[in-house]
Amino acid sequence: MRFTVDRIDHVSLWCADIELAAAWYQRVLGMEREEYGGKNRTALRFGAQKLNLYEVDGSSLSGPDEPRPGMQEICFVIAVRPEDAVAQLHACGVAVERGPIARIGALGDVMSVYCRDPDGTLIELASYLGA
Repeated sequence: MRFTVDRIDHVSLWCADIELAAAWYQRVLGMEREEYGGKNRTALRFGAQKLNLYEVDGSSLSGPDEPRPGMQEICFVIAVRPEDAVAQLHACGVAVERGPIARIGALGDVMSVYCRDPDGTLIELASYLGA
C-alpha cells in the first residue's frame, strides 16, 4: 500500500541551550512548554504540533550524526501502518534506519519508521494506526 504524507507531527531542533531556546519560543511565539517521556525531555506545543528540543551534547536517541545548533529532524504523519511504510521505502530503494519503533508524537503514542533524505536529514514517518 502506497502512502502519502498527511501532515507534520513535530520537528526536533538541536540547541546550544535548551532553557534559552525554550524561553524564546515561549516568550516570542507563545508556545506552551511541556516535559514528556519521563526522561526530562522538553517540547513546545502549539496547536496539534510540537517542537522537541535537544541539546547538541549527543544525548538524544536519534538525529544527526554530528549535531549542531540549528539542525533539525522532521516527523511526518502517515495514514498507513508502519509496515506499509517500510515496504514502500524498500520499493523506492531507501534504507530504513530504524523502526518500526514506539515513540511519542504530538498527539500521543505512534509507531515510527526512520530514514534519511538525500541531504542526510533524519525523516520520521509516524503512524497513529495501531500505536
